[in-house]
Amino acid sequence: MVQHQRYSQLKNGGDEEAATLVFVWTNRGYYRRRRPKILSFLLLSLLSCGFILAPHFFSFSSALSHLYFFGVQNDGLSGDLDVNAPLCSSISNGSVCCDRSHFRSDICFMKGDIRTHSPTSSVFLYSPKNSDDNVSSTVDGDELQHEKIKPYTRKWETSIMATIDELNLISKRRNSDVDHSCDVIHDVPAVIFSTGGYTGNVYHEFNDGIIPLYITSQQFNTEVVFVILEYHDWWVMKYADILPHLSSYPPIDFNGDNRTHCFTEAITGLRIHDELTVDPILMKNNESIVDFRNLLDRAYRPRITGLIRKAQEKTSGCALATPKRMHNQPKKPKLVILSRKGSRAITNQNILVKAAEEIGFEVHVLRPEPTTELAKIYMELNSSDAMIGVHGAAMTHFLFMRPRYSVFIQVIPLGTDWAAETYYGEPARKLGLKYIGYKISRRESSLVDEYDKDDPVLTDPSSLNQKGWEYTKKIYLERQTVKLDLTRFRKRLLRAYDYITRIHLQSQHLA
Repeated sequence: MVQHQRYSQLKNGGDEEAATLVFVWTNRGYYRRRRPKILSFLLLSLLSCGFILAPHFFSFSSALSHLYFFGVQNDGLSGDLDVNAPLCSSISNGSVCCDRSHFRSDICFMKGDIRTHSPTSSVFLYSPKNSDDNVSSTVDGDELQHEKIKPYTRKWETSIMATIDELNLISKRRNSDVDHSCDVIHDVPAVIFSTGGYTGNVYHEFNDGIIPLYITSQQFNTEVVFVILEYHDWWVMKYADILPHLSSYPPIDFNGDNRTHCFTEAITGLRIHDELTVDPILMKNNESIVDFRNLLDRAYRPRITGLIRKAQEKTSGCALATPKRMHNQPKKPKLVILSRKGSRAITNQNILVKAAEEIGFEVHVLRPEPTTELAKIYMELNSSDAMIGVHGAAMTHFLFMRPRYSVFIQVIPLGTDWAAETYYGEPARKLGLKYIGYKISRRESSLVDEYDKDDPVLTDPSSLNQKGWEYTKKIYLERQTVKLDLTRFRKRLLRAYDYITRIHLQSQHLA
């Protein structure tokens, strides 16, 4: 049985088809490995049970078709448009094609005379001369085709999608009386997306935005213009180090810029593969999450060099500067503790620091704030050997650690097992980190002081999770702190220390 809040919500709400899609998507690795056997079994079940099972069969096979489309390399569109659009694998000049088959996001493609019109939240595509005969039907007057899309990567979450601006993609006949003249002509494609929704939470900024933007735009080798709905100056500033490595051009504020921008190709919406990852099978040049991480390294390197130089200049004239390490003194592995305040804080963090130092770690406590510059967080974690943190959005920063060389220890509070593994544990392994999950016991949770020892909150968290996200959030995320059992946790610290020591020795041997 899948322990998944979305699955439970849909199942309990009676939406069997959507629940099936969630189930299959969550377990897509299983179904990919066993697709022939599963399809055979389903076919035999259909033949045996007749029309009674037919609706279920078609719902399930529809879900499998989603997996098939996104597990196979495709030749892509003519030119350089997205290689991962099997439903739009060829698009003619003057046409719009939308691929709505993916569970997580819709994506639409336009090719030809493309012109933005922000006052009507529209992007127009004017048909080539003498090409109207190629269009199968007329929608309304001069309109040949009208598609609507909300270019955000959480398509299944109706509540958050209701907050996303909708864009009209309209193919129409030329009419010199009403055609919008071009104010700015671009000779590179456009990628149109939204920075609304959950933007403001670092997990969602990377998972729903930056990584999908990398996936969608990487094929253009920075020769692409980003057109942003629900544009935020702070978001552009926060990711100012990364964006130039994805696009060589300034981003456009779609709603705030009333000029007509003209393109010959455009992608509306972003491709997303899975939680905090890049699937090389679905990429034009087989890029992976490690390649994305390498891009982060290139993006932040100049800023980090400047920060180091500034720190050296500040301490060079200080008489009380820390003395340099002795030549024969071995370097201690660096452990960073991502510290939280309030919910899911480690209440005995000072004792944890001492225990780690006794084992042999050089311990740094990092308290990232919403205003903390990402380059500074990157500098701290990129130079670390291990990171400890309690499950939450800040665990997204595992992306800043060095693949193969680093250890990520995630403390897993009660009621967060599935989310901790799905959102951070599995993605960390895909990045190449040594991942160690530490599931706390009931006595390590502050909830033991609030509930009777036999209460399901303590004895059966999954039953609470099945009631919906709001229960999980209110009880397990917002009202729980952690007091680590250092006798138990010390074993994880020792495992991390041994791994790091072994990796360092192997690196020295290879050098």
